[in-house]
Amino acid sequence: MLTLCAASTAVWADASHLEVLDDHGQALVSLPMPEGERWCMEWNHSVTGIRVQDCYRHHQGNMVLERSHQPDFAAGLGHVPGRGGQVSDGQGGYWIEDIDEPVPGNRYRLRVGSARVDHRLLHEGRRISLSELAAGERVTIHLRTPDSTP
Repeated sequence: MLTLCAASTAVWADASHLEVLDDHGQALVSLPMPEGERWCMEWNHSVTGIRVQDCYRHHQGNMVLERSHQPDFAAGLGHVPGRGGQVSDGQGGYWIEDIDEPVPGNRYRLRVGSARVDHRLLHEGRRISLSELAAGERVTIHLRTPDSTP
């Protein structure tokens, strides 16, 4: 299991963690994730290879999808009217900002892509490749808070 800890009293005061769990519930990754902290899931689009990001934050005990970066309108991508606002990224792509959508149960399932897709977790300047840990496997991305159920 990959565990990363920050030397901050705020981290220790809030026992919340972002976990990546395998199909048996074993933690592959566990990151301290106190209130207000942000992280992104990044991957290479399986058809075009463009880099896509979904960015989240820990807000009042909830995992909240905050924004998404999409450099292109490739298959499966695009802005849905009424779900945030689309703004240019200044490089030909766009951000969908202000989505602010809670993730049900503070967790979602993901089938981790191959090395070509390279699903990776971005947090505080670090990139953790889930594809190196569990390519082709189903995992659960879970914000575990002191009040959450296992």
